[in-house]
Amino acid sequence: MISGATTFLLGLLIALGPQFLFKVCDTQNSEIFRCFWMARAGICAGILIAALGACLIIFSDFQVRLGLSIGVFLTGILAVFIAHKDFIGGCVDADAACRRFTSPALTVLGALVVLGAFLNLIYLERKIKT
Repeated sequence: MISGATTFLLGLLIALGPQFLFKVCDTQNSEIFRCFWMARAGICAGILIAALGACLIIFSDFQVRLGLSIGVFLTGILAVFIAHKDFIGGCVDADAACRRFTSPALTVLGALVVLGAFLNLIYLERKIKT
């Protein structure tokens, strides 16, 4: 229950954070920056993480929860990649809001998702073996 609720909340933060808490750069002269697309991809990854977290709450079978945790782990890695320039990333300017706030926040939140899913995988694997 705790792992599912934590995953759900982290997923919501990843999805809604770039829109409301740690906003990306404003568009200028109708020009759309890379960080706009980073925020949109973050919404998708965050919604998927939140949905998987909700499923972790709903389902009680350990093997199903193991599979869901693998999905959370991989989607958390995706959330971290989204925040970096080689995948989508933010603006070129190092002083841009997306580079100072959004990218680090998505990286930390994604890393927390990955860590939590990894710990849950270890826990579930031990529960299945006993």
